[in-house]
Amino acid sequence: MPDTVFRAVLDLGDLPLELPALPTRFRDPVLNADWFVDDEGEGDEEEVAVFSVELEGGQLHLETTAGGVDHHFHGADGEETDNSPWPKRETRDLLAWALALVEHTLPLLEDLTEDAEEAADWHHEGLRVYARDFGPVPLEIVDVAIPGEQMMLPWLGSGRTDHLHADDEAHSLLLTWNPDDADPETPIVRAWLDAGAGEPVSEAVAGVDWVAVGLPEAEVRAWFEAFYLNHEVLGDPAELIMRAALNRIAGLG
Repeated sequence: MPDTVFRAVLDLGDLPLELPALPTRFRDPVLNADWFVDDEGEGDEEEVAVFSVELEGGQLHLETTAGGVDHHFHGADGEETDNSPWPKRETRDLLAWALALVEHTLPLLEDLTEDAEEAADWHHEGLRVYARDFGPVPLEIVDVAIPGEQMMLPWLGSGRTDHLHADDEAHSLLLTWNPDDADPETPIVRAWLDAGAGEPVSEAVAGVDWVAVGLPEAEVRAWFEAFYLNHEVLGDPAELIMRAALNRIAGLG
């Protein structure tokens, strides 16, 4: 499907927002946020908001609960750490910037998360503009570039399929299969992203009975490569809408 520009009308609070200065090395952050209810068991539930700031050389994650805001870092290797991968002064300024962004966005985040998901549903229905009745509040028009997904047929082979993430450095997906109407557990194809070409590639698992699968190996691999592209390479529309909203709040776009 072709790429599209989707327009969302959103409540982002009173803008423009005056944030502390962001160090120049962090001029192109990738922002994301999520809001959810954490069920701790025994009837205890806690509202949790998670903000992430992805930067060259690492990431900053902030988690807010009723107890306040906690943060940690991820280094270039992706490992979680309490130690910043950047110099102390720049880390201090980054934290001040991020905490001010969280303070403004937090009261809006539950509704904004729901709006982003609903807007993504409108996009999937082929609509180009999302807006709901917000009432008399200041609104922002946010244009979001959404890449077109690969058109895919449903699974036409025998049995049922599913997928799972492989525990490897390539961030592979495994296509699992079951010849019966039961949970698919048998891996038949692995797909991953070729970093050089920027396209998914795949390989079949040894020993697969393709006659039993009901489709030739080449067709299954092509089908799963398209699945990998849609689910692992292209941005999720709801996430892209949320990022665009956060960029507007932060004055980045």
